[in-house]
Amino acid sequence: MGAKTLMKRSVMVMGLAILLCFLIVGVVVFDQLLFTGNKNNPCYVGVAFGGDTVEQAKQLIDRIKAYTNLFILQSGPISINETATKEICDYATNSGLSLIVYFGDLDPYILAQKNLTWRNTWVSNAKQVYGDRFLGVYYYDERGGIYLDTDKVATNWQLPANATYASVAVDFENRFLQDSGTIQLKQQNIPIFCSDYVLYWFDYRSGYDVVFAELGWNHTTAKDIALIRGAATAQCKDWGAIVTWKHPATAELESGEVIYNQMASAYRAGAKYISIFNYPYNDSAYGIMQDQHFDALQNLWNGITTNRILRDHPAEAVLILPQNYGFGLRHSQDAIWGFWTADEQASTVWNSVELLLNRYGYDLDIVYEDADFEISNSYKAIYCWNSTR
Repeated sequence: MGAKTLMKRSVMVMGLAILLCFLIVGVVVFDQLLFTGNKNNPCYVGVAFGGDTVEQAKQLIDRIKAYTNLFILQSGPISINETATKEICDYATNSGLSLIVYFGDLDPYILAQKNLTWRNTWVSNAKQVYGDRFLGVYYYDERGGIYLDTDKVATNWQLPANATYASVAVDFENRFLQDSGTIQLKQQNIPIFCSDYVLYWFDYRSGYDVVFAELGWNHTTAKDIALIRGAATAQCKDWGAIVTWKHPATAELESGEVIYNQMASAYRAGAKYISIFNYPYNDSAYGIMQDQHFDALQNLWNGITTNRILRDHPAEAVLILPQNYGFGLRHSQDAIWGFWTADEQASTVWNSVELLLNRYGYDLDIVYEDADFEISNSYKAIYCWNSTR
């Protein structure tokens, strides 16, 4: 064999070795991108799918899979279809996305009546089928908002005799803690997710492992983040943000620029999960998301993965609200637990929140007085609702 032939083979072997190194590096980089940052402080970025068909879900996955790592199957119609649920979950995970799946009920008795017993089996097997890509179950939704905003007169929801804020808080928590589906998920160590727009503290107390603050609705983003991060930090839970409609009465999203700023603010403040709520679909191929919204999502992904956006808004101060005070905090006269109108404390609480948000912005956490949870000593300043000096 000639020297030239040996040299050619050596060059080929070296080239293959270099190519293999690039492939290995590529796998490592991809694995890092799955966590959108680093594994010590991961972030999952994606879309909550609210469409009706497998085809719609696959089309959305194909659109976002290059710059997201999370797919939330949040479709009511899909949640009653075992075949569609499996097909979408298979497609999402095979596309490299992690998965959270919505179910509105897991009570065995109710599922038997509705011929949906497959849900319990599916949930029990999901971790084995999808491994670490299955993050948990999105179970029920907006419990705080429903409890607070339900018309108690129209639904004949009676306030128990001698009820107090404390007794209603216990009722709120026990309704979920004692749910058979909740018990099943807890026994199987499956994380339980939901989103909400009020009362995050009490969602966590009632058993949720992760709560997404709904950004939008004409709410103040900094306030929602202060409430959700404060609750999660005090109770040692994870938190996220889901971008929703810009107004409750209008099924449309804010501009791409506004949504990018909302998502980037959530990431900077420490959110582990960031998503866009994509519902309804109507006649659009991609739901209510437009090109500008996909661009915002991609810009967020690029900013995080290149360290252009950093987690640079840790809370410096914390405001402590009264114990069991289920005040909606959307305006100064908001309801308390949906049973009471604003009381004599409401204006003081409201003014304290507004004052400290103006002072600290995204560097503020809001928690509740609660003997079960200690306030972290990492805060530089601690304020009480009736004394913000």
